[in-house]
Amino acid sequence: MATGYTEGDIIDGVQEVKLKSWHFFHEYITNEFLDYPHYVWRGQRDASWPLQSTLDREFSYLKPKSAKSAAARHLQRFKLATRGRRGTNPTKELSEDEWWALAQHNAMSTPLLDWTESPFVALYFAFVKAQAPTSGQRAVWVLGPTSAKNKQITAAHEGSDPPILSYIRPQQDENARLVSQAGLFTRVPLGQMVDGWVRKNHIGKNDSVTLVKIIIPDVERDECLRTLNRMNINHLSLFPDLYGAGKHCNNALHIAKY
Repeated sequence: MATGYTEGDIIDGVQEVKLKSWHFFHEYITNEFLDYPHYVWRGQRDASWPLQSTLDREFSYLKPKSAKSAAARHLQRFKLATRGRRGTNPTKELSEDEWWALAQHNAMSTPLLDWTESPFVALYFAFVKAQAPTSGQRAVWVLGPTSAKNKQITAAHEGSDPPILSYIRPQQDENARLVSQAGLFTRVPLGQMVDGWVRKNHIGKNDSVTLVKIIIPDVERDECLRTLNRMNINHLSLFPDLYGAGKHCNNALHIAKY
């Protein structure tokens, strides 16, 4: 049966899927992922971009040991800068990952990447920025469980800091956006990217997929966003604050019948 997408071969646990149009996104999700709720999703404006954290982009010139020290100083600076700014009753005990998560959604460069449990929220973030991608294509990434591989890496790794891919789901109540976006984070060792980590740790795995890159032509952007808006996927619902209200109204300025 003809479909609106083409699936490439699985190579080292990674597969590329090319959609003929964003219209076929729903078809692909329904056919391939409806029974797999444990996968998570991330939209990116340009399909040529890797899955690289903002902090790794900042530290691309540093050697791993220097980057680790710089990251520790960066996080400590954020902890000091937040004093008196976290509300009247902030959570006192936060893990390192929770501190990074708090920083991530407050505009700081971190080693984390944002993901969502909703494929359509990811589609929104892939298309919401008007600037055209240089590749002419946008992307939604799909990441599966890594717990089994993490156990193998941990068992084989000497030391207390195994190079695993972690899922981070913060429990603090200081980020309403995270709840609205069905959000979570991933973290890989500094100097690595999520897609690179998957390929490196799944060499020769060509029978099942851990990471999917859905490539979507950069056309009919306004129609895509209008459709998602009718589904209540917009800045107003994903950012439940004044920032979200303002960005939602800006979209209405530029997208007819939004």
